[in-house]
Amino acid sequence: MKRTLTFLSAAAVAVTLSACGSNAPADSQAEGESLLSHVQESGVLTVGTEGTYRPFSFHEGNDLVGYDVEIIEAVGEKLGVDVEFQETQWDGIFAGLDSERFDVIANQVTINAEREEKYLFSTPYTVSNGVVVTAADNTDITDFASLEGKTTAQSLTSNWYDAAQEAGANVEAVEGWAQAVTLLKQGRVDATINDKLTYLDSQITTPDDSIKIAAESTDQSKVAVALRQDSADLRDAINTALDELRADGTLKEISEKYFNADVTE
Repeated sequence: MKRTLTFLSAAAVAVTLSACGSNAPADSQAEGESLLSHVQESGVLTVGTEGTYRPFSFHEGNDLVGYDVEIIEAVGEKLGVDVEFQETQWDGIFAGLDSERFDVIANQVTINAEREEKYLFSTPYTVSNGVVVTAADNTDITDFASLEGKTTAQSLTSNWYDAAQEAGANVEAVEGWAQAVTLLKQGRVDATINDKLTYLDSQITTPDDSIKIAAESTDQSKVAVALRQDSADLRDAINTALDELRADGTLKEISEKYFNADVTE
């Protein structure tokens, strides 16, 4: 998700947020022109995001808001350019990047080996562990190994379903986090595994002291800005901006606003 273009910080300007859902591509990049030069000359960084993924990218009235939205806006301000958003369904977001509808994606894109073969990534701006969530008074489950023989509630399509099975748990299929927590509180399952961000967001929107994090995984998922392979110069500039935002406390401030915790490193 190396580090150049510090001088651009002084040229920071207010970020313009556009919740445009148009399929029109970003302004055409001249042949042989680097993407960073194009963004600087046009004064606009075009960003693909869903706009329906709370708390990362969603709408409050007519405004597009969220954790990822604020992160990339802050990056744009450091680069001295406006930020314009192209709202795109997740299933088509990488196709939009490939077709140059936007310059980058800021939408909780997890870095993995398959994606790294095709795309560039900034330094991570979100780092998260998997967590085992139990009833607050549960003392039997203290790590992933403790799940053997226990019952967990998991979505069949999530990575956590596989993690629960690998730990030796009996898995009750659910549609998502809300249903899993309901079964947990009813005592029908012993635990549920999910991303720590999901738990933190839930505790902000609907605080609940009847559940707790009983264990965390050692493996971490890392989220970054995704770019095309020919965008190394823009990637480096974004990295510099993220370094500055981490150093001046902006990343931590945005994170604590949405999660009551620093999930940026």
